[in-house]
Amino acid sequence: MSAFTRRLEAIRSSPRGKHIGAFFDYDGTLIEGFSATAIFGERLRSLEFGLGEVADFALIGLRGVESEQDYAEVLEATKPTFAGKPYTELLAMGERLFRQDTAAKLRPQMWQILRAHRERGHRIVIASSATRFQIEPIAREIGADHALATDVEVVDGIVTGAVIGRPLWGPGKAAAVRTLAREHDINLDASFAYSDGNEDIPYLESVGHPAAVSPRRTLRAEASARGWPILDLRNPSHNRWAMAARTGACYGSFLASAAAGFVAGLVPGVGSETAMQAAVAMGTDVGLALAGIDVSVLDGGQYLTSSRPCVFVFNHQSKLDLAVIVHLVRRDATGVAKKEVGDLPVFGQILDSAGLVFIDRADAGRAIDQLEPAVRKLRDGGASLVVAPEGTRSATPRIGPFKKGPFHIAMQAGVPVVPIVLRNVGELMWRGAQLISPGTVEVKVLPPVDTSTWTTEAVGEHAEEVRQMFVSTLAQWPVESFEDGRMTRTMEA
Repeated sequence: MSAFTRRLEAIRSSPRGKHIGAFFDYDGTLIEGFSATAIFGERLRSLEFGLGEVADFALIGLRGVESEQDYAEVLEATKPTFAGKPYTELLAMGERLFRQDTAAKLRPQMWQILRAHRERGHRIVIASSATRFQIEPIAREIGADHALATDVEVVDGIVTGAVIGRPLWGPGKAAAVRTLAREHDINLDASFAYSDGNEDIPYLESVGHPAAVSPRRTLRAEASARGWPILDLRNPSHNRWAMAARTGACYGSFLASAAAGFVAGLVPGVGSETAMQAAVAMGTDVGLALAGIDVSVLDGGQYLTSSRPCVFVFNHQSKLDLAVIVHLVRRDATGVAKKEVGDLPVFGQILDSAGLVFIDRADAGRAIDQLEPAVRKLRDGGASLVVAPEGTRSATPRIGPFKKGPFHIAMQAGVPVVPIVLRNVGELMWRGAQLISPGTVEVKVLPPVDTSTWTTEAVGEHAEEVRQMFVSTLAQWPVESFEDGRMTRTMEA
């Protein structure tokens, strides 16, 4: 049994309640790498850096950060990044950089640990030496109860760059954790903490259940000496040229099958949508195999066919979701996609031929009218509807709010809702990625949800009930962790 699996078992056997804290460092712990890299890149692209600032950073990089005084010098060097700017502008920048860059660095294994703590009702706390602009987006995504960060002074809405109080580096972070514990009656002896950094030894030793996450040398030695769990979390690495070749082969298979479907649709007596769906399903199977993707339905496979027509709903994390859903649903179905997808050359025309309905998300007032073709196919043509009720891809594995539209449609058409829960598609092709990593996608299909007694007034409540089914299923998912800490089985190409 790996250290990661033992950690999950320890969490699941721990007491329930907010008096148990789960403290998470951010950079190098929840994410691989550093969130400041995105800010640094933003400043380089905007050409805001001065030569003196570059020289300061180079000197700090060569010398390293070994004390609170060293970290104070880091904060002084980064002062031009924040000083003189509106606080709201910096918060917006942090949110944008998180979604565009940092969210893709989240460690999937740590997301599982977060879920386990949340399931026990523990108090989730981010404790980081980074600024609040870097911390707020991740705190919101994971539903943190508190975010401990290095705060800067704001006067009349403008950031001065001066640090308020003690920076949360080393002993400063440990002190902030103890203060929070006193204020909220947290039992630190029964609490958990996670970090990768040498400077966080005082912070880790402030709780009863510390863990070193892919630690640096000094922390690794200290953790070994003290018997702390060491969670070495590494995701499989792949040759990018091989990934590019497999990704190209996957797309090529899709396009070839679409061409075959178009030709088959010209044959008298064969419907163009039927021909296109059959051909694309077959081409998708081949494409996934060429990309090194295996789709494993762990439970409920019978519900993919037993309750049609229905409204299939799935959690949306990746561009790869479409291929996985086509592989699962296969035929006699229509889907909904944003208008921009329909405008894509070739790809949009293929999806249009396969019967997808494109909607303009900017025109929310016409949502029901735009969905009328899908409703008609569902009600009159017996074709199931496939839709992502979150509306857009999540930046993290978090299940976002569900829109009511798909559930209104199911109720009006008198058909059940069938939830398709995808666990790890994002690990193989995260939001914004262009290349597919080989591996196994795990799927659970939940029992059909009867809509025959629903009322219009209660649709929002029913949508949230279905969303909670996704949340609960993902939280209780049987997790297989390999000895190197990765979560996704890699197929041999």
